[in-house]
Amino acid sequence: MVARLIDGKQVALQVTEEVKREVAGLKVKPCLDVVLVGDNPASQTYVRMKTKKAEELGIVSHSHVLPSTTTQQELEQLIKKLNSSRDVHGILVQLPLPKHLNEQKIISLISPEKDVDGFHPVNMGKLLRGEKGLLPCTPNGVMSLLDSTGVSLEGKHAVVIGRSNIVGKPTAVLLLSKNCTVTVCHSKSKLEEHCPRADILVAAIGKAKMIGASLIKQGAIVIDVGTNKGADGKLVGDVDFDAVKSKASFITPVPGGVGPMTVAFLMRNTLEACKAQLAK
Repeated sequence: MVARLIDGKQVALQVTEEVKREVAGLKVKPCLDVVLVGDNPASQTYVRMKTKKAEELGIVSHSHVLPSTTTQQELEQLIKKLNSSRDVHGILVQLPLPKHLNEQKIISLISPEKDVDGFHPVNMGKLLRGEKGLLPCTPNGVMSLLDSTGVSLEGKHAVVIGRSNIVGKPTAVLLLSKNCTVTVCHSKSKLEEHCPRADILVAAIGKAKMIGASLIKQGAIVIDVGTNKGADGKLVGDVDFDAVKSKASFITPVPGGVGPMTVAFLMRNTLEACKAQLAK
């Protein structure tokens, strides 16, 4: 058996085309403001990618590029200004921030209704309670990729490797909402005990090719959230793709799997934030 590839680019295209159609029907165009602090090359690339996609979909986009010497007070003042602007519907602060800035405080300062990353404590709380709110983009993308397989998730045993607030924990909650039985693994877990029992395995640990074939159950669905630089400098996931594809039933590639979904659901969140604010 060779796993069927889950094409993140194609699924993301379906999401963004729907967003584009909805945006075209609005009287007021959604507006996304992106804040970038410092000169991290990867962050610069991500911001360019997000703003370009927004413009393609008819979403107004502004970038606020601040020097790495920006103080906590200066950044907070900008966030407050964007919060109070009726023209701004979504605010995204590109992470990570320089070490001297309090990341959690900045995230908590963003208005929950404009928090298109879905990281604000209010939106995280709504996720945990099963209430409607802005969902974190990557976990939402993971669920959309699982839906695209056509496999019913109900009753399946899902293992999430990684317990970050950005990916691991919210993904586990979303899987629970689909009636999966969920195990969350981390650096202290015995992966060899838990992973081979997984009908669905979501890898989000940030270690290149750490998940080999011995950790995969025959016929499992494997979602690889990892983005790491391999020995040759090319992008690789947390899963050893070549070794695992002969055991999995479905698998995401890196690149071209989860990555495009994260951007697609950022656009979806911006649209939903705009609609909610216009409805007030």
